Amino acid sequence: MKTFAFRALAHLTVALAATTAGAAWAADAVNLYTTREPALIQPLLDAFTKAHNGAIQVNTVFIKDGMLERVKAEGARSPADVLMTVDIGNLLDLVDGGVTQPVQSATLEAVIPANLRDAQGHWFALSLRDRVLYVEKDLPLTQFTYEQLADPKWKGKVCIRSGQHPYNTGLIAAKIAHDGEAAAEQWLRGVKANLARKAAGGDRDVARDILGGICDIGIANAYYVGHMKNAAPGSDGRKWGDGIKAIRPTFAGTGGTHVNVTGAAVAKHAPNKGNAVKLLEYLVSEPAQALYAGANYEYPVRANVPQDAVMAAMGPLKIDTLSVAEIAKHRKQASQLVDKVGFDH
Repeated sequence: MKTFAFRALAHLTVALAATTAGAAWAADAVNLYTTREPALIQPLLDAFTKAHNGAIQVNTVFIKDGMLERVKAEGARSPADVLMTVDIGNLLDLVDGGVTQPVQSATLEAVIPANLRDAQGHWFALSLRDRVLYVEKDLPLTQFTYEQLADPKWKGKVCIRSGQHPYNTGLIAAKIAHDGEAAAEQWLRGVKANLARKAAGGDRDVARDILGGICDIGIANAYYVGHMKNAAPGSDGRKWGDGIKAIRPTFAGTGGTHVNVTGAAVAKHAPNKGNAVKLLEYLVSEPAQALYAGANYEYPVRANVPQDAVMAAMGPLKIDTLSVAEIAKHRKQASQLVDKVGFDH
């Protein structure tokens, strides 16, 4: 009985919180639930409000984990208008969980390539995070394929974070989507055999360990290169960034680089749906995409947007032609494969 009473009280608390929030937030607003650190996107949100002469305020709720569960618990009283995540898998979980609604927008459809948005309008990519190769700066390497990570010539020379991290399960899922599970398993075993250390840490740690001589190459996200190489001179980040160069690998035979996305959807019960669509449309506008590229070093989904000099030096990004949604279907297989080959042990 105590357990039942506690659960009932918890659900009542969530419902009351949603009602209170909905009443407190102004009608001329858009309410954003996001897994992104607010500081990273606040310049974009401030620019949106300014573009509408201060008439539309953005109320931001940072939700590190459990967004789907929260929105479900709030139900029809949820104040959420826009749901933003930093991984396609998490975004698709929201759609599959039934907490999003379809949106028709000529602007979004014109700007965002078809493989980076839902055909029914349930989700839209806003920026890209390409998975690239960090290379010791003096190595004479200018081209690379993801398949080469398993080449025995790199034995004891590869660094990478946990295979179970969404960034890496996404890459493994893409390999499965391209070549099948058996080929992906053989490849992953080859990559594991080449590791210089246990698969652990973060993407910046790959650069740190290359500088430290632990490894020669590693896989990590491109935007960290921008952050490190633009860090304050003398800082650890700057030293790590200056110790590497970055190459965009491709899948053999396809010539495309693997990307994940920051994306968003309009909530099923959005009380300010019109403003929600306006926010999404602003986030793919030229000014907003330039902010994504210049402040966060992410690759814009809009074509011909100027980039930070460090990122531009990497050359153009040719995206893997597979839909990110198709790749995400293989996430569970990828996770199981990581465990099967003992990649993180």
